[in-house]
Amino acid sequence: MLLNMERALLGGGCFWCTEGAFKGLYGVESALPAYAGGHDPNPRYEPVCSGTTGHAEIVEVVFDPNLIPFETVLEIFFTVHDPTQLNRQGNDVGTQYRSCIMPTTEQQTLTSQIVIERMQAHYDRPIVTTIEEAKHFTLAEEYHHDYYARNPGQGYCMAVVGPKLRKVRAKHAHLYIA
Repeated sequence: MLLNMERALLGGGCFWCTEGAFKGLYGVESALPAYAGGHDPNPRYEPVCSGTTGHAEIVEVVFDPNLIPFETVLEIFFTVHDPTQLNRQGNDVGTQYRSCIMPTTEQQTLTSQIVIERMQAHYDRPIVTTIEEAKHFTLAEEYHHDYYARNPGQGYCMAVVGPKLRKVRAKHAHLYIA
């Protein structure tokens, strides 16, 4: 990892969608599914999905802020999910699917607040995205990594992930590596 890289921790519902949105973006070194924000120091998929751990499904995005500013990372984030849905994204319901930003620097906290305020003009309902601490951050199990890329024909991927990624890539096509 290069010295000028930053980490963004973002929860936008199912992490398969959020991860896919950041794959192939110019300036993004990696995007990995993870869990954070809960009380269990060693979260695993099944307990997180049950909603009992307090964790959110998030994505750790490692990016070069000289190539893609954090503000642009947040614009992608707000495109791939609906930040006005409290503790859900579509049929995925529970606090594990909450819209959240877990800043890794003080500047990310300030930028997050500004971008949320600015993005509110694009929505008829209030944005419910939280800014919270990434307690007990843990990378998700390996089988979740690149899930959409490895399983594009799976039902959920075809019905939910694929349409979200097409929307993001159409709106921000200029940011993706060909």
